Amino acid sequence: MTPDMWLTLTELAAMSLPGMPDTRRGLAMLAEREDWNHPDAEGRLWRRRQGRGGGVEYALAVLPSYVQAKILARSGSTAKPAEKEAALQRLSDEAAWEAYERQPEKHKARARSRVGALDAVATLINQGRPRTLAMMEVAASHGVSRAQLYEWAKLVDGVPRANWLARLVPQYAGAGGPRAACDDDAWEWMRSRYLLSNRPTFEQCWRDLQQVAAQRGWKLPSQRTMRRRIDALPEVVKTWHRHGPEAADAMFPTQRRDRSALHAMEWLNADGHRFDNFVLWPDGEKARPMVVFFQDLYSGKFLGYRVGPDETGDTFRLAFGDVVEKYGIPRKCTIDNTLAAANKTMSGGLKRRFRFKVRAEEPLGIFPTLGVEVHWAKPYSGRSKPIERAFGDVARDIARHPAFVGAWTGNSTSTKPHDYGSKAVPLATFLQVLEAGIAEHNARPGRTAGNCRGRSFDDTFAESYEASAHLIVRPTDAQRRVFLLAAEEVKVRRDATVHLLGNRYHDARLVELRGRPVTVRFDPERLHAPIHIFLASGEFFVTADCIADVGFGDVDAARRTARANKMRRKGLRLLADAEARISAEQLARDLADLRRPDPETPAPRVVRPLFRGTAALKPVIDQEEESSAERSERLFVAARRALRGAGTAPQLRLVPDEDDTED
Repeated sequence: MTPDMWLTLTELAAMSLPGMPDTRRGLAMLAEREDWNHPDAEGRLWRRRQGRGGGVEYALAVLPSYVQAKILARSGSTAKPAEKEAALQRLSDEAAWEAYERQPEKHKARARSRVGALDAVATLINQGRPRTLAMMEVAASHGVSRAQLYEWAKLVDGVPRANWLARLVPQYAGAGGPRAACDDDAWEWMRSRYLLSNRPTFEQCWRDLQQVAAQRGWKLPSQRTMRRRIDALPEVVKTWHRHGPEAADAMFPTQRRDRSALHAMEWLNADGHRFDNFVLWPDGEKARPMVVFFQDLYSGKFLGYRVGPDETGDTFRLAFGDVVEKYGIPRKCTIDNTLAAANKTMSGGLKRRFRFKVRAEEPLGIFPTLGVEVHWAKPYSGRSKPIERAFGDVARDIARHPAFVGAWTGNSTSTKPHDYGSKAVPLATFLQVLEAGIAEHNARPGRTAGNCRGRSFDDTFAESYEASAHLIVRPTDAQRRVFLLAAEEVKVRRDATVHLLGNRYHDARLVELRGRPVTVRFDPERLHAPIHIFLASGEFFVTADCIADVGFGDVDAARRTARANKMRRKGLRLLADAEARISAEQLARDLADLRRPDPETPAPRVVRPLFRGTAALKPVIDQEEESSAERSERLFVAARRALRGAGTAPQLRLVPDEDDTED
């Protein structure tokens, strides 16, 4: 059991312990590097110092065993003699074995030879030989002096036989002695100067340090001593500062992920790769093509790809659509968080997108619509996307095809060929070589991946795809149309055709949409394939076929067209007859036989009076429609006319009835 001894960093620095920093600052950095102050070790390996000044003190257990033995040997510990002796013996044995492991093989061989010599002495003594005579015989047979044998025997006196090898290994002072004096500020300046990212040489740092030290009065050790100090810095720390965090990460083992539990089409990964070849595009531009690949993680097979001048959301969508069309809908997919791969058309509505804000009102992308679980990866990271490893084969095999001689650019400035830029292959040639290269890449046997076991990617994928066919979801026609590009506001012509990029498309049902705008979904690389036409409101209407142009003098094509027109007219005639089954003559007879009653003439509401001279004749008015006021007026006028005819004209006053309304 280690004696209960607690020491501060100042006390440890004052002891000048072998293999330990001799300054408090150096010990503090060592404590931080080895995590002496871990919260879980409080009270066991470190504790808060009681008394004036406070601080932290550490138990002996945080130190190497040989340092613990040195401290116990120097200290006047209050432990019991037997306990102290046992602790010293245990710590001494541990320190001896640690020192043995640090020795080179030649020193370990010497230790084994010494143990063999002492074993021979012990054997002779057990046989009855005097110790002096035994020492003489063994010294002569092993080529050593008796003084050496006595010295070795003294080293293992009282030590168990199992620990002799560690005790007899040659011990050299080495760096265990006192270190040369060096000002702490000078060492801090030298270390910081050497760990810069521009990777200065040690000699340059040493010259700069000498100039600064002469101005500030720092005390420096020799150049060799300072070089040993620099070399003693942790390699990972030097790599982190001088080469970067990624280089430091490469010093540690990567995570290996087992893909044997997957099946074909369960998990895909995708990325874009810019080929190291100049291609002549149809518009006359000379540029390197970008190819977007989708790869099956279980087998490593390339399932689909699309070519374009740049990595865009459209190329990702079309390439993924090819995979879904041919093989089905995957469950998961790993893509980069770039603007092209994580475009809103593909990943709209997904959480944890790095590039965009997720809005509640935005439409769902293709991945969430189809139920594909998306995993985001770091760009240019082969550890997170196995497809990066496959791109190495593509760059080595396909990009250096003989058809691309003169068009190959090299993958870096150091591999730039002497005929750089002397040629650009046509796009059709590049596509032909690419298709053949991908087919060969998938069919090549002898793959060493865990799931392949010497087979090709094609065979590995086919076996798993057939076995897990019941787990793979096939897309519907509506889902297939989601992946195609959309051309907005394309009008249907008078001849019921849609014109798109120089091609004509027709379906008989387009007659109903003549002159109206429609939305067309199509594949830009397969313009002769049928296109899908949607109404302006977004509803799917019909799929139209491409009408190919024919030669001016193609008689066979003219005959075929005439035959098709004749069949169409015959069909339209039958359709028209089915809709209008009653003849025009019968309709005319039906109309002639109709006997319509004379319409009743409505009574006039306003009557114009007819004057004869100075008298006006009023027509008879239906009394049922005459109001009381009108009746009173009529009687009054009749009475005056009668009295005037009789030769008298009395003054008459119209007295209305009680029910009449006063005028």
